Amino acid sequence: MTLFRTSLAAFAAIMIGAFSAASLSPAHAAGGGTKPPAHDWSFDGPFGTFDRAQLQRGYKVYREVCSACHGMSLMRFRNLSQKGGPEFTEAQVRALAADFKISDGPNEQGEMFERPGRPSDGFPKPFPNEQAARAANGGAYPLDLSVIAKARNYERGFPLFLLDIITQYQEGGPDYVKALLTGYEDPPKGVELLPGQNWNKYMAGNIIGMPNMLNDGQVEYPKGPDGKSPVPETAKQYAADVVAFLMWSAEPHMEQRKSIGRQVFIFLLLFAGLLYFTKKRIWSRLPEHAPGAAH
Repeated sequence: MTLFRTSLAAFAAIMIGAFSAASLSPAHAAGGGTKPPAHDWSFDGPFGTFDRAQLQRGYKVYREVCSACHGMSLMRFRNLSQKGGPEFTEAQVRALAADFKISDGPNEQGEMFERPGRPSDGFPKPFPNEQAARAANGGAYPLDLSVIAKARNYERGFPLFLLDIITQYQEGGPDYVKALLTGYEDPPKGVELLPGQNWNKYMAGNIIGMPNMLNDGQVEYPKGPDGKSPVPETAKQYAADVVAFLMWSAEPHMEQRKSIGRQVFIFLLLFAGLLYFTKKRIWSRLPEHAPGAAH
């Protein structure tokens, strides 16, 4: 009876935790958008890791496409060389930072000036303030992308969110952002869009202010020994690469977290085994029908 009650309490705790996690999930896509397909990410699951080459390609896509409108205020150029990330060399980071002009000062004359970026600098903002950003984008405000891969998600629904507990599915944000970047279509017949509006089948309500920014052949990737890119230069590949980069920027210590989690899990298994055999040894000293012995 005691074992049954314990099992029932454990099941209830799991169910409460699952429903709490669903209700406290990050900002998600509301009704009206198609559920995005699951992508095969290198970092999914408890043993997943980031693909260094993909992160470097993702930064290139962000630099050449996304950075024109979207900033990453939590990122600094030196982060690009840290372990677990793109792992650019220090020389590469200095060169990447120098591509940007950073406003600095005042100088001895009390004037602001521009200088090449340094590894210690943050990623520069594309606009000086929100009003300027809205004025340049027809009233829409381009979001900061520092943690966008963790801040966006979509409702999986029953019973998928229960299965996610077992499969450790945590890639709803990356799946949604990737689908959004590649989900532009012509509007259905009878639907008229206002100037500056675009139709996206994965967007909540299907209407989005951001136009389609990714096209095949738009970004040139580094070539391999054969003179060809190791991955196709297509919009879908660009989307996957930049989303992987955004996932790393949102959780730069993911690999370390997973490694610690695996170690803790192994420790708990060993500790549970020690407790079990310790209990067996202590209670084995009592006679089988002694008063107070477990029945």
